[in-house]
Amino acid sequence: MSRFLSGRFAALEPYTPGEQPQDRTYIKLNTNESPYPPAPRVLEAVDREQVAMLHLYPDPTCRRLREKLAETYGVGVENVFVTNGSDDILNMSFMAFCDKEHGIAFPDITYGFYSVYGQLHGVPCRVIPLTEDYRIRASDYECIGMHVVLANPNAPTGIPLSLGEIEGIVRSNPDHVVMIDEAYVDFGGTSALPLLRQYKNLLVIRTFSKSRSMAGARLGFAMGDSALIQDLERIKYSMNPYDVNRLTQVAGIASLESDAYYKANAETIIKVREYTKKALENRGFIVLPSKANFLFAKKPGVSGEEIYQHLRDGGVLVRWFGGARVWEFVRITIGTKAQMDTLLSVLDKLRSER
Repeated sequence: MSRFLSGRFAALEPYTPGEQPQDRTYIKLNTNESPYPPAPRVLEAVDREQVAMLHLYPDPTCRRLREKLAETYGVGVENVFVTNGSDDILNMSFMAFCDKEHGIAFPDITYGFYSVYGQLHGVPCRVIPLTEDYRIRASDYECIGMHVVLANPNAPTGIPLSLGEIEGIVRSNPDHVVMIDEAYVDFGGTSALPLLRQYKNLLVIRTFSKSRSMAGARLGFAMGDSALIQDLERIKYSMNPYDVNRLTQVAGIASLESDAYYKANAETIIKVREYTKKALENRGFIVLPSKANFLFAKKPGVSGEEIYQHLRDGGVLVRWFGGARVWEFVRITIGTKAQMDTLLSVLDKLRSER
């Protein structure tokens, strides 16, 4: 680091994104992207006319996109917030709701950005261990007296909470914001959206990166009580009101008009996930019960690092996190069936070599 870096960031441990190597062509099963392209309607929407208008700023309010989101999810336009990816929503939420006197709680094994944002903004964080079988114990967060952020289904485990468990957390913390990060909910999880009308302290966070095949477009949205949305807009308009570009906005609208396409893709991914889970278990792996577009798996007697490196050498990228409780595991994004068969074939070579 340079001598000019502010001292308050000297100990900051940044988030480590999934690797994007350029040395060869890999099957990428390491960043939870969709294996399918955006819907044809999205490709048509991002046309020459829209590109020709890039000399003009986009609509900072994202009005048409917010209207379409409100229509799709059955909420009011005033209940929708849109940003450049759901990571921005999480960042702004930490800024808007947390400070040195108002801390936040989350699991020890979860999305890595939660702890990064806590450090970045000087927020006291209560890190609560998952159970022995890698589940979130909902009772640990009831009446906790802090804000709460939970990925549901959790990442990297893929294990979900039920709607009743989420409601218990929200109901018992009426003076604190409960953020439910639903990046993977379309792959079999249960959304907290039905609770929005009843609870003003609930913020549901979504992304277009996973089930809607738009990771490269960077688009996220949140739904909650209008007062919470206004709080987030206060932060956004103090940082970057033009954070969602013109092409992403029209692509997002077209995506919402293509729901059948994305639901069909999600169903296919779920089927391939279950196929892959069974195939891994038949090969001696222990696989957690995921409701996301990935599997968290380990093989007794083989380190996660060895599995990761063997797959990488074979042209397949997966994610190995290391860390005390998960060093044996690798996270495997669900691709097409052909891609998963290649992964299994490479793993079989490892088994024959040992």
